[in-house]
Amino acid sequence: LHMFGYDMTWASFHVIEVMSSPKMAYKLIGYNAAAASFRQDTDVLMLCTNQIKKDLASNNYLEAAVAMNGLAQIVTPELGRDLCGDLIAMLNHSKPYIRKRVILVLYKVFLKYPEALRIAFPKLREKLNDQDPSVVSAAVNVICELARKNPKSYLPLAPQLYGLLTSSTNNWMLIKIIKLVSLPKLSADSPRYFTE
Repeated sequence: LHMFGYDMTWASFHVIEVMSSPKMAYKLIGYNAAAASFRQDTDVLMLCTNQIKKDLASNNYLEAAVAMNGLAQIVTPELGRDLCGDLIAMLNHSKPYIRKRVILVLYKVFLKYPEALRIAFPKLREKLNDQDPSVVSAAVNVICELARKNPKSYLPLAPQLYGLLTSSTNNWMLIKIIKLVSLPKLSADSPRYFTE
């Protein structure tokens, strides 16, 4: 209905009911419907918090991934505040796929609830040394996007980024790091950090 241009606000509660379905196919449809039709001022959005928490904590990593996809689209300052702790705890998940997704959804949370960045920054920094290259790449991407707004705050990461610059074989990640170092506000201070 939303794709045809119809207002779906009348179906918001039903969307939440579908999100809570135990069947993965219905859950996926519910989260996609929420992502497409919910706005920041949707009345029933606060009812999603417990359902998203439950799905993030699920033993089925696909349920957690679907919940993160939906959350990235519907996050509000209140949802960000309420779910920040759960997401940060998931940065230690056993599956690299989930760790990568958490890093990316945290970026969306940081945009809506900036206080989460202060809380999550040590863990985000830790992920620059993750065993999985996709997790490291996601962390570099998020840091580069955040550094566009306030580059000086990310200067302490220079030694770790230099290590990645000299050891990584991921060309896209190297390009991101070079872009970060070449930001005007960083370029004056960064050479001393990027020399041996």
